[in-house]
Amino acid sequence: MLSETGIELRSHRPSLVMRVANWLLARRKPVFPRDAAAFAAAMAGRKRPEDAPMPRSFHRRFIVEERALLGHRVVTLHPKTGPAAWHMLYFHGGGFVQPMFAVHWPLVAAMVKRCAISVTVPLYPVVPEASHESQEALADAAWDDLAARHDPARIVLNGDSAGGQMALALALRLAARGGPMPGRLALFAPWLDLGLADPAITKVEPHDLMLKIGTLRACAGLVAAGRALDDPSLSPLYAPSAALAALPPTRIWTGRHDLFIIDSRTFVGRLRAAGVDARLYEYAAAPHVFMAILPTREARDVIGLLSAFLADQEG
Repeated sequence: MLSETGIELRSHRPSLVMRVANWLLARRKPVFPRDAAAFAAAMAGRKRPEDAPMPRSFHRRFIVEERALLGHRVVTLHPKTGPAAWHMLYFHGGGFVQPMFAVHWPLVAAMVKRCAISVTVPLYPVVPEASHESQEALADAAWDDLAARHDPARIVLNGDSAGGQMALALALRLAARGGPMPGRLALFAPWLDLGLADPAITKVEPHDLMLKIGTLRACAGLVAAGRALDDPSLSPLYAPSAALAALPPTRIWTGRHDLFIIDSRTFVGRLRAAGVDARLYEYAAAPHVFMAILPTREARDVIGLLSAFLADQEG
């Protein structure tokens, strides 16, 4: 049940498949190093990472379009029936320093199929080989290109983790610009404060199987490149209330074993105080970006809620 705070616990205990997924995650090599020193070593002189290739089967399952913006690939998937009424602009996660992961493609495909929407995915350059400003420039270009061809009121901005920050930061830049706004914001475990300043986050860290505070702060320093980590353009958690008030209806999904849940709760409170229709859905014992673990009951619930959000059929 949705509380007065706009927060709803969707699962009180993890599903069997989620428990198995957590067991496997705890035993695999982590996506990010476990401490700041190891992160710095991994970034130093690395070979430029490449985006995971889109599965070949997508050409049979969807209408696939590709275009180049600012020298980078932008991939769009439409349902087989053609361009949909709602069009999602989706930014993948990876701490701004990792390319499109293989697990992102099935998540995108699931949203196209189960929500009956079109999805555009900019394959943006990563830090430190590129600047965060170049990532923002591509996000702006992708929006301008899409909004010129599709009703902005029927565009939903979405992203997971760092991609959630990119989607939200884009919406705030659009609000500041004073032009057309997207009709919806849908954020999967967004990174809202790059500095992770809230001390309550330390209580979640022992349960997070993927993320560590020291690693993320080191990553944030690399991304910020001298800018203050509490700059709202980097950390939307600190955006002024007047800017937040311009945002469209917003939904956030985060697991309770995710460092970012603390800031998600704070941010939803700030959005609702600014008059925005905002809700946060939480999932017991779910790890970071758990919605990409598609076989779980929890992931199915997320995509179902997203579909209802776009269809204005929420409970």
